[in-house]
Amino acid sequence: MSYLELTNVSKHYGEGSDRADVLDNITLSVEEGEFVAIVGFSGSGKTTLISAIAGLIEPDAGSITLRGEPVKGPGPDRGVVFQSYSLMPWLSVKQNVGLSVDQVFPGESAKARRKRVSDAVEMVGLGHARDRKPAELSGGMRQRVAVARALAMSPEMLLLDEPLSALDALTRAKLQDEIEAIWEADRKTVILITNDVDEAILLADRIIPLTPAPSATLGPEFKVDIPRPRDRSAMNSDPAFTKLRGEITEYLMKVGLERGSADDGALTHPNVTPIHQLPDAYKKAAKSITDTRYLEFSQVKKVYPTPTGPLTVVDGFDLKMDKGEFITLIGHSGCGKSTVLSMTAGLNEISGGGVVLDNKEVDGAGPERAVVFQAPSLMPWMSAYDNVALGVDEVYPRASRKEKREIVEYYLSRVGLADSAKRRASDLSNGMKQRVGIARAFALSPKLLLLDEPFGMLDSLTRWELQEVLMDVWKRTRVTAICVTHDVDEAILLADKVVMMTNGPNAKIGHIMKVDLPRPRSRQALLAHPDYYRYRQTLLDFLEAYEGGATPQPARLEQLHATAASIGQTKETAAKEDAPQVAA
Repeated sequence: MSYLELTNVSKHYGEGSDRADVLDNITLSVEEGEFVAIVGFSGSGKTTLISAIAGLIEPDAGSITLRGEPVKGPGPDRGVVFQSYSLMPWLSVKQNVGLSVDQVFPGESAKARRKRVSDAVEMVGLGHARDRKPAELSGGMRQRVAVARALAMSPEMLLLDEPLSALDALTRAKLQDEIEAIWEADRKTVILITNDVDEAILLADRIIPLTPAPSATLGPEFKVDIPRPRDRSAMNSDPAFTKLRGEITEYLMKVGLERGSADDGALTHPNVTPIHQLPDAYKKAAKSITDTRYLEFSQVKKVYPTPTGPLTVVDGFDLKMDKGEFITLIGHSGCGKSTVLSMTAGLNEISGGGVVLDNKEVDGAGPERAVVFQAPSLMPWMSAYDNVALGVDEVYPRASRKEKREIVEYYLSRVGLADSAKRRASDLSNGMKQRVGIARAFALSPKLLLLDEPFGMLDSLTRWELQEVLMDVWKRTRVTAICVTHDVDEAILLADKVVMMTNGPNAKIGHIMKVDLPRPRSRQALLAHPDYYRYRQTLLDFLEAYEGGATPQPARLEQLHATAASIGQTKETAAKEDAPQVAA
């Protein structure tokens, strides 16, 4: 018998018309010392599954055994770390960890308990912060406290429920390394719930998808045969990694599509002229200029006053964009990505230089620039339909009621919300709210679409879905767009060019990488493209060079520029050599 056994486990919530069947017939065997990752979509029942294993809830049917004994409730043999760390704000790091130690080991001496606390705090790299309170810690440090609290109980098994999903990419990478180091040291049995395929491959022995709810069950398992220790940068060029990553991604995308979204319907875009549409004569006269330098940043600077003097966040951002071009901005936290975007939107005053859109200088907010933020900022008491209609009423003042209705319905349909148009925003999931935000932005028929980490608050699988939605709608409109992101894969998937920012303060453009991959793009197709992982490696190398506030040496930067410029050149050279030669 395996160390942990789940046999035909099912769980539902509610009754009658409110009944929700969450888990259905879950069967799983885990060996002692094994590291298993379970991946799935938001709302697929991952937290319900981990809570059942932890003994925090009872399944309706089936059985869960640990070392052959039925799980009848929580116990110190299972250390649990949830996405929300729930620390006591008035207690220090060591006191928060000490709470669990005092509860689990009441018979030990005070000295022995203090040692348990100290060892756990040191293990997660918080020895220097042992006396700080949660308010004095970053989000990543708080999550380390939660991990230390679980480890201090000396559990036989660690249950990790998306412990890193709310963290920025750099902090997440550091904690992934710490989790692997802890596992390697003690070889505890670990079950990790995650929505990040790369994280699962980096850490796990086996990866098992959980199909979408309702009635979620386990899909086919994927064995990770990549030797340990695994280096995230080196893995990018490992054929075994790319193959496994492609197989898991393809499966998850397939079941995500099968989950279904609202029918696109047969709606067509209404032919309505927005308020900011230029006269035909003006467009014709300015076309050759506007199309090639449609959006222009000229030495844009942002300076904030501080008690110790002026702080220059962005210093000399210089960029030209063609009409219909899609660029992504990427860089470490604090590099000024969102500051550039907010200045372009007219929401933040420009300290120096200027931004010109369609031959007109940006000097304030306007309806020709639509913004989608990380939080969509909907009116919670209004329906999805009414939230989109707010902007439509302003931008199309001369349109008929029927034409306005068609515009709203068209874009809600395009983002898969035709069946949810009348639902209040407060009743929508985070992913659905962001769909409303995207629909609202495109419905304005903007000259420029600005996206500030629009999917940053979503799990990576929901993010994949919305990236597909965004690309589908953008393909139909070809609106000029800028997207701020910290996600390397998202940056490549969406963009014609990826603009890489140097570290702040005094941040500027470090490099511009042209993405010469065919459109329309799909995640599955890109994973199979020979240049995809070369683009990915270039961005990873760039971010690594600037990691921790570093300023790379000029020779290192030259190497990065040369590598990025070489992508795709091999096939171009081969094509020229294979072309028929014409005699002079």
